Amino acid sequence: MRAAWRAEWAKLLTGGAGLAVPLALAVLLIAGGLALGSSSVDPVQLRLLGVRLGQAAVAAAGVQILATEYGSGLIRMTLLAVPRRLDVLAAKAALLTALVTPAAVLGVGVAVLGLSPDSGLIRAAFGSVLHLILIGLLGLGVAAVVRSSAAAMGIVLSLLYLMPMLLRMLPDPDWQRILYRTTPATAVQALTTTVDNAILPLGPWSALGVVAAWSAGALALGALLLHRRDA
Repeated sequence: MRAAWRAEWAKLLTGGAGLAVPLALAVLLIAGGLALGSSSVDPVQLRLLGVRLGQAAVAAAGVQILATEYGSGLIRMTLLAVPRRLDVLAAKAALLTALVTPAAVLGVGVAVLGLSPDSGLIRAAFGSVLHLILIGLLGLGVAAVVRSSAAAMGIVLSLLYLMPMLLRMLPDPDWQRILYRTTPATAVQALTTTVDNAILPLGPWSALGVVAAWSAGALALGALLLHRRDA
């Protein structure tokens, strides 16, 4: 595992500068909420609107850290250097978490500057950071499953942005509620709402649990396929 970790850091330092682009974009998108001001019934949710867009950039970083190796053929050399394939995926997940965490903390921290640090703000900010980390890991897991940057991004972006539109089109309110509670599409709303959040079908920590379950499931399936398939 230590060898896999060192190998991933070496690749990042020598040729992984492309990861800086989506992470920098995530910081800018999230921190952009500062420009929206505080003139709202729920100023915390207003300031954290950028999390909805920033999660796409974080997902791109998660996809890129693995899918680009499949696209270039570098994955074969990676697996020759570290034959234990699960160590490779675990090292990439650890590296991704180490990169996304400061970007998420910086973006969210700047976005909520000047707001009163009450319990609602702290919960929303902390939950948003955890959500962004989990979305990055979801992108990594999906990339391990499909082994294509375009396909992985299509799947993740559909879960995050297309699913809410599909939910509104469903005629059955019971199905709407079920899908709302079992998909990561509306987690940001539940996490960042601090006023009248009792009317939402899912609480903030339950919503975060749903995202964590999707991320864990994607990583588990990706690990299984990575272990069984040829490079």
